[in-house]
Amino acid sequence: MQLTFHGGVRTVTGSQHLLKVNGIRILLDCGLFQGKRRQAIERNQRLPYDPCQVDVVILSHAHIDHSGNIPSLVKGGFGGDILCTFATRDLCAAMLRDSAYIQQRDAEYINKKRARAGEPPVEPIYSMKDAVQSLKHFLAIGYERPYHITPDITLTFFDAGHILGSTIVVLDITEGHGPSRRLVFSGDLGRPNRPILQDPTPVEEADILLIESTYGTRLHESVPEAERELERIIAETCRRGGKVIVPAFAVGRTQELVYHLHRLQIRGDIPSDLRVFVDSPLAIDVTSIFRLHPECYDEEVSQFLIESGDPFGFGKLRYTRSVEASKEINTLREPAVIISASGMCEAGRIQHHLKNSVQDPNNTILIVGWQAPHTLGRRIVEKKSVVRIFGQEYRLNARVEVINGFSAHADREELIGWANAMKRKPEHVFVVHGEEGASEALAGTLRQQGFPRTYVPQLHESFTV
Repeated sequence: MQLTFHGGVRTVTGSQHLLKVNGIRILLDCGLFQGKRRQAIERNQRLPYDPCQVDVVILSHAHIDHSGNIPSLVKGGFGGDILCTFATRDLCAAMLRDSAYIQQRDAEYINKKRARAGEPPVEPIYSMKDAVQSLKHFLAIGYERPYHITPDITLTFFDAGHILGSTIVVLDITEGHGPSRRLVFSGDLGRPNRPILQDPTPVEEADILLIESTYGTRLHESVPEAERELERIIAETCRRGGKVIVPAFAVGRTQELVYHLHRLQIRGDIPSDLRVFVDSPLAIDVTSIFRLHPECYDEEVSQFLIESGDPFGFGKLRYTRSVEASKEINTLREPAVIISASGMCEAGRIQHHLKNSVQDPNNTILIVGWQAPHTLGRRIVEKKSVVRIFGQEYRLNARVEVINGFSAHADREELIGWANAMKRKPEHVFVVHGEEGASEALAGTLRQQGFPRTYVPQLHESFTV
């Protein structure tokens, strides 16, 4: 079999790994590359393989850096099935349409500039029609339900504990008359002992392993520590009379934050009259999808449902969908928590809230997720004195706080622990989905831990295994 790494190597975006085996081509993920605008458009519009030649897509989870270029694949002629879990299919129905809307808005923004310069217009990477058309190819499979792609290739999904519906992909493959071999793709691994979702499933054996490395050099604080930090930040900001502005991914992070705020309110650890806003139409849609999939919940949240009701709703929490309701939030003159997308501050309503908040030292910008290089979120984390929003410069006077304990990605020790739990170690390990330093560091540790054939692929590099 041959593996070619077309994205998500030495970076954490654009996951695409092409497997050729037994005469068929299997694409593991088809993520959107997110980065500098010109580079992103170039890479996303020109797939490095012929979509017509791909037989099947296996989608690890719904995050856009793993699913977001599926409409381009289908637009380019892909005619096969896209295999995923039921929750992933439901999430993609919302997220791919939202992504198409962003592509169209970006194209409109660029074309205004190009028109002034006398340049021809550009087309969006894909349209809403392309996104909807791609949904016809999705085929959902339950966890731990073996599915025969061909008589000699069997797919099984195991819970990765990363976001709703996320999977560890296991392919049992027989080539010719040889013994069956197992390829395991970790997807994005979650953390043990996080609320809402199940812990990542241990996989006992693998011959070939693809493992993510987002936090290959870092350790996270515990979830209880993160919750205490959240309580502290809210209390300090309320004493100053300010607002807490939280850029948060619409899938997973928003729902987890709401759950923690609900817990803090029940215990009386935050003011009972503190207003909390979730200002993201996509997050509202996604929260509805969370309510449809209790099969993904852990015991803690299942018990919470019985004792305290809806984990994603409480007294002073308000979900705002309309533009008018979103604008009203910025007129508040009292402490509040505002959770909005996008998580890296590159699009969406969060930019409006930041524009109205960054120059006030009483406010806090709370970062609760990884921020890619060259994004507004990364510049805020780096505490640049001036940030650019909607083309205008603003002084970054608001306090900046970072909580890593809410991360949906396993940290260095959790990744190593998951790999070491395998009773039969893989012959080949490929470290993917991490910035170069994190991937190389994790690869070095894995070699020391008894995984001698561990590699960090280059973009478009192929391996025969």
